[in-house]
Amino acid sequence: MAIKFQYNKTSLTNLGKQLKMRRSALPTLKSKESALRASVQIAKSEAARLREELEEAIKSYDYLAALWNEFDPGLVKITDVDLRIVKVAGVNTPQLDKIHYEIKSFNAFTKPAWYADGVSILKELTRLGIESEVYEEKRNILEFNRKKTTQKVNLYEKVQIPGYQEAIRKIKRFMEDEENLTKAASKIVKTRHAQEEEEAEL
Repeated sequence: MAIKFQYNKTSLTNLGKQLKMRRSALPTLKSKESALRASVQIAKSEAARLREELEEAIKSYDYLAALWNEFDPGLVKITDVDLRIVKVAGVNTPQLDKIHYEIKSFNAFTKPAWYADGVSILKELTRLGIESEVYEEKRNILEFNRKKTTQKVNLYEKVQIPGYQEAIRKIKRFMEDEENLTKAASKIVKTRHAQEEEEAEL
């Protein structure tokens, strides 16, 4: 990225401000990046833990496999899922708040005794499944923001800060050269005047 500038004091001041702003923002960006990196890992391991828990729960109910054939799958229905927004390292992420179920009424006298347990089991399994999905989404959001922050850190650190420093150096060198040329020119003019005065006196 080429930094546009002019060889004057105004441009030098503006570049100085831009450089100062980026230098002061860099530590904040770096700490945000490391916080996001850690949060991504937490969300990733939490999603994996919940998936594992779900698989283990399903396996633990394998002994009921024959009974599930008697169970009415339309008995438990998810009507809504409430999510709330939680800020993680300055990024809005979803968090599971509540799952709304619609449980169809059934006759406890005509249905098997384990039906009520079956409803509880299904609710627990769906909670684990939905919560792992929410954590996966949280991880995706955090990872996207982490990548953006890393890009900004690299842009500041490797492109813009060195670019502004180089532009400032060029302007200062140009202005010093200009000043030296002006001094040299005025010396030449003074010397010439002195010579002309000497010649006039002769």
